[in-house]
Amino acid sequence: METRKLGNSDLNITAVGFGAWAIGGGGWEFAWGGQEDSDSSASIKRALELGVNWIDTAAVYGTGHSEEIVARAVKEWQGARPYIFTKCSLVWDEQRKVSSNHSADSIRRECEASLHRLQVDTIDLYQMHWPPPDNGPGLEEAWQTMAALQKEGKVRWIGVSNFNVEQLKRAQKIAPVTSLQPPYSLIRRNIESEILPYCEKQGIGVISYSPMASGLLTGAMTGERAAALPADDFRSRNPEFKEPRLSKNIELVERLRQVGQRHNVSPGVVAIAWALRLSAVTGVIVGARNTKQAEGVMGAANLKLTKQEIDEIEGAAAIAVAR
Repeated sequence: METRKLGNSDLNITAVGFGAWAIGGGGWEFAWGGQEDSDSSASIKRALELGVNWIDTAAVYGTGHSEEIVARAVKEWQGARPYIFTKCSLVWDEQRKVSSNHSADSIRRECEASLHRLQVDTIDLYQMHWPPPDNGPGLEEAWQTMAALQKEGKVRWIGVSNFNVEQLKRAQKIAPVTSLQPPYSLIRRNIESEILPYCEKQGIGVISYSPMASGLLTGAMTGERAAALPADDFRSRNPEFKEPRLSKNIELVERLRQVGQRHNVSPGVVAIAWALRLSAVTGVIVGARNTKQAEGVMGAANLKLTKQEIDEIEGAAAIAVAR
């Protein structure tokens, strides 16, 4: 699998990375429903067998559980050690209720806890999961602390997630931003106008998440399945999985399916390949909950769409989002 240099770092990452959100399991407010740990571990190892060389997780995924599963899978893996990326600034209480905390003390505690759960001495990429909800000075306090952790050797590189250009500029005044992690898919394209050009100009790596729109563009989602999503699956509350948007999105998936059939790949692979078509995007985060899913999507970087296919897909996407 081809690799690309991530921003100002010495990390050469594969165009597709393993996303460990869903494998955190159920029982917390942003869960994807229940999940078997054995399936999670197997899916990570299968992705690594297929050539993926980085795993993206976060402390909050499963309120610590995802990091523990990542550590277990990497320990069992016999090949080259993958890069491990995780995130801070979201914390939880005893009831697993999630909240933001950008204080220096919290960021340091979170880093130590992640190092312990991941069973590593150094985190390859440490990311601020979200900017402060009030967009206040907590951004600077957290980023200063992360820069200090980098100097201390606790983390190798530091990045941000879900930032806009103005927030990136604020962080850059303190320390270089290695990477940005934004959502990006055929139905969420708002980063194209300002954020991607800015990152490309500044040399900031971009690792986008949800290229398959949280499973919506995989080809496996139907109206019946969307309606049957369990209450502890956050997607059951997502408007994209409800009418009137759901029908439009399923129409888009059918167009992706038509393109995919020409290459003998799934609609999800086409959606991922589309997200990788721009030079500003270093890599995309692709989740898998079992080995079959991993086998189906982790090779998506090998698909190179033609301009005609991109135009065909984007025409369908324009119809889907025009609502």
